[in-house]
Amino acid sequence: MTQRVALVSPYALSVFGGVQEQVLAMSRELGRRDVDVLVLAPDDRDRAVYETPATLVRLGRRLSLPANGSRAPLTLSPRAARRARGALRDFTPDVVHYHEPFAPLLGWSALRAHEYPSVATFHRHGEGPALSLTRPLLHSLARGLDLSAAVSDAAARTIARATGLTPTVLFNGFETERFTRTPRVRDGDVVLVYVGRLEERKGVNVAIDAVRSHNDRGGEQWRLVVIGDGPERHRLEALAGHDDHVLFEGALADDAKRAWLRRANALLAPSLRGESFGLTLLEAMASETGVVASDIEGYREAAGPHATLFRAGDATDLERAVIEALADESATRVARAREHAQAWSMSRLVDAYLELYARAAGVFQRAR
Repeated sequence: MTQRVALVSPYALSVFGGVQEQVLAMSRELGRRDVDVLVLAPDDRDRAVYETPATLVRLGRRLSLPANGSRAPLTLSPRAARRARGALRDFTPDVVHYHEPFAPLLGWSALRAHEYPSVATFHRHGEGPALSLTRPLLHSLARGLDLSAAVSDAAARTIARATGLTPTVLFNGFETERFTRTPRVRDGDVVLVYVGRLEERKGVNVAIDAVRSHNDRGGEQWRLVVIGDGPERHRLEALAGHDDHVLFEGALADDAKRAWLRRANALLAPSLRGESFGLTLLEAMASETGVVASDIEGYREAAGPHATLFRAGDATDLERAVIEALADESATRVARAREHAQAWSMSRLVDAYLELYARAAGVFQRAR
């Protein structure tokens, strides 16, 4: 009998984000294992076609709300939450897998009803009023979970402090083999790439300052390619000052993003704070591309010894780190980093979740 898994994302697939990427990648890996997958997400106006064998159901008006130093593409529609519960009833899943289950509002009705075995994944790292001021609500919603996981030690500590849950620490996974499908291209220029949301905590301004400062002194010029979109885009474009060496590509499809990673000399990850895990760093390593990252907890955990780190927020130290990374680029270093990235394969992650799904079904049945 084919297993049926529902994946619930509180964040709209129409906006680039790490949680959304995890949901889609997981749906593809589950599909490869002949699992029947339903994905629920906000944004009923989204008509995009996504690369997944899953059935997609998009519900509710998408809003952009502040969350953990970012902007979250959520829905606050109670009707959408009720319809999500109805979609689950129609699908009759063997397990419901909630990503960030406490983020409003899409999954709350189903979570409270707790009609099916349930597993949660917590991605968030960092305190804030959304957690500290809503503890009674979070404890109430947590009763709808049979088992939980977190993508990192930092994310596990965050949710443990807020709710008392003790999630299994797993990791963010990705489809490592997809990142070498594009041919490796080098055209002689030094190309540095940033991939992510354009918001204050991501520190993209630090990367722009470092690249422009380096180029102003002459010598070998660096080109910075900024991939992604967000509320800081206009400010960052003004900071770049129409510099031909800073290119804003906007949000790209996965294949275009992977092509830039294969072309780059290094990925820049200049976040200032709030990163529970550095999946983008691992994607670059899987692409056989060097990594220069700010020295913050989530990035240290992801990169191990395979990235060149710099002081967060320090453009001068970022420039130093890029120079060091370019000088240290070698076949051996690239191969070791790529091997390191393989440990975070989506295949390994889904193996772990299938075990959690089976355990959750047992917990659910014993509680009936």
